[in-house]
Amino acid sequence: MNYALKNRSLFSLDELTAHDLYLLLDMAHALKRSRRAGNEQAQLRDKNIALLADKAGTRTPSELEIAAREQGANVAVIGPGDTQLGGEERVKETARILGRLYDAIEVRAEKPGIANMLATYAGVPVWHGLTRPYHPTQILADYMTMQEHCPNHPLSQLRLAYLGNAHRRIAASLLQGAAMIGMDFRVAAPPALWPLQAQIEAAQQKANDSGAALKFTASVEEAVQGVDFVFTDVWVAPPEPDMVWAEHIARLLNYQVNASTLASSGNPAVKFLHGLPSPADRAICQAHQINRPIGLDALEVTEDVLASPASLVAQQAENRLHTIKALLVATLA
Repeated sequence: MNYALKNRSLFSLDELTAHDLYLLLDMAHALKRSRRAGNEQAQLRDKNIALLADKAGTRTPSELEIAAREQGANVAVIGPGDTQLGGEERVKETARILGRLYDAIEVRAEKPGIANMLATYAGVPVWHGLTRPYHPTQILADYMTMQEHCPNHPLSQLRLAYLGNAHRRIAASLLQGAAMIGMDFRVAAPPALWPLQAQIEAAQQKANDSGAALKFTASVEEAVQGVDFVFTDVWVAPPEPDMVWAEHIARLLNYQVNASTLASSGNPAVKFLHGLPSPADRAICQAHQINRPIGLDALEVTEDVLASPASLVAQQAENRLHTIKALLVATLA
């Protein structure tokens, strides 16, 4: 057992070293193999974990509950109707109480800084489940999936293109990870939707040490040329008003991932990644009256790509279970 991550919180990949990241991935692969072989050993008996969320979710609570239960731990989901995280004093009070009751806390919160404040006053490990401005646990699953698809190549030799709204948490976290491990990472988006300048500068500093190649371009063709993976994320999500949906979609129409996009890579083995959920269907377009002026049937990715042999999204979704479990074991066992 490696105790490098014992009792550690995780808010973003910037808090990990490349060694830490590979340690978590190695543990996730081992846990996945043992689960499939039916000989997984529970290492978290009598541990109690709280999932604190200020918005409803489906996959994150399910993945955490299954991961914890299979390792012998208990999870309490404290949902939006069960607590209030609005004011600073209320967060401190909640943190102090939860820290006495639970061994760790996972947080899903829209307000930045909530997780950091909880960790400061709870005194137990706190992990970002989906909290602005990063989503580190999702990226661990993405990298695990990439490793499984290219087992003979280290992550540092893989080429990944992200298309679309790079202001999203997924893009910021992918940038952090790529800079840390030395990956060839490209972002194709309108310049106004590139990652924040501070994020780019921080990543470039790490890239100088790791040898990562970071590219930011408005050209989809330039970004996808020769890549192994094409990644996208939702362009905009509820509860943004229709005006914001219309503005983002008008900007991003040329960044949709479709069969032509994958073909432009020149790599017949290129694979597609998406963190899910994806609003790539006509119903959501109609709900926001998007398709009426422009005849749009899908947003960031077309259904034929999402359901194609090139799509690894189901594998990514499964791997979230194993990487979350690895994080639990590495920090609590």
